Amino acid sequence: MNLKRDFVLREIAGDLLLVPTGKTALDLNGMLTLNEVGAEIWKMLPEVKDEEEIVQRLLQEYEAEAEEIRPDVLAFLDKLRKLNII
Repeated sequence: MNLKRDFVLREIAGDLLLVPTGKTALDLNGMLTLNEVGAEIWKMLPEVKDEEEIVQRLLQEYEAEAEEIRPDVLAFLDKLRKLNII
């Protein structure tokens, strides 16, 4: 998936944060906090083609059903789209 903005994923004081860098830091005010699954999805984004590939990879990683994972993946990606990150 295409990332439109520059962020780095950092763990700070036990929190997983997306920290804007470069021009993105000027455009966006603040950082985004992620949970463990959100961080895993973030790491996948540059190499996956669509939402279904993310769901399939998470199914291999976690003990859950696709019906549980898919809505969370879609909600996370929707938030990134609204922020014009992807």
